[in-house]
Amino acid sequence: WLRDNMGIISRSSEVEEFASKVEDTAGLTLVPAFSGLFAPYWREDARAVAVGMTLFTKKEHICRAALESTAFQTVDVLEAMKHDTGLRLGAMRVDGGMTCNNLLMQVQADLLGADVLRAKMSEATALGAALAAGLAVGFYSKKEDVRAMIEKAGGHQIFKPQMTEGWRREQYARWKDAVDRSFGLDKWDPTKKAADK
Repeated sequence: WLRDNMGIISRSSEVEEFASKVEDTAGLTLVPAFSGLFAPYWREDARAVAVGMTLFTKKEHICRAALESTAFQTVDVLEAMKHDTGLRLGAMRVDGGMTCNNLLMQVQADLLGADVLRAKMSEATALGAALAAGLAVGFYSKKEDVRAMIEKAGGHQIFKPQMTEGWRREQYARWKDAVDRSFGLDKWDPTKKAADK
């Protein structure tokens, strides 16, 4: 969206570059409910909102708010899991394309209040699936061979939370306020109105 629709960046990797130029979002909260909100809200009537913009808001703040929104959505899902199971997250293991963004990983650790362990191999899930398939078809004869390959691939880089619990609660309250503001905005969607006629 930042690249294709808004033209704020020309490459996805620029998000971290711009977002790192500011200390925070300057009060901006972005809720990317472009197609409604999914877990844990399940609100198809929600629409994307940018809450808290001022004349001071720059593209760097928008990029940082976009990264934060990804981390906040993860917090939402983990809070729902905690509510349903009663279990607390000790640490979160991550891999995949977005995990290459160091700032996002640190923001995630800060907002979760838990360590984020990034696989040194960015596509660890794909590797795991390939190794499991290799075991299933007999390409590898022993589980120990697979374990050795996984250990060889790397380990983890750890991002530790650096913010206080009070800061974390305040930021999450800001997010929840913005999420609430996104509800019911489908009534203003011109494409929906046209379909209803």
